[in-house]
Amino acid sequence: MSRYLSRDWLAVLGDEVARRAEVREAAAGHTLAVTQVVTDGPEGDVTYHLEIANGTVAFGPGPATAEDVRFVQDWETAVAVATGTTNAQEAFLRGRIKLAGNQRRLVDAQPVLAVLEKVLAPVREATTYA
Repeated sequence: MSRYLSRDWLAVLGDEVARRAEVREAAAGHTLAVTQVVTDGPEGDVTYHLEIANGTVAFGPGPATAEDVRFVQDWETAVAVATGTTNAQEAFLRGRIKLAGNQRRLVDAQPVLAVLEKVLAPVREATTYA
């Protein structure tokens, strides 16, 4: 079991998406680099990225190399969205999630993000959020 936003957790995400053919298939033809910043967590602020590039998907610590989109949210919001107790769209509309960058790229990558949501469900269930 990995702790949410830890380096181990990011490695588990990376391993899971790397081994799944449906992720590679969904990512074909898509390019998106997202930086996620979570503030005020138990270990301070955490920055990690998701990069989708023509059939590959990678998670890792730090910002995306060629960032298209940046999300910023506090720990409480990030945990609520990750555990499903808060809807991400609702959190965005209430100003709890800040979004900057090329929103069109984000919309265009929705098919990939939907597959990631499904594939990573078991990882979320095995994650600790304390």
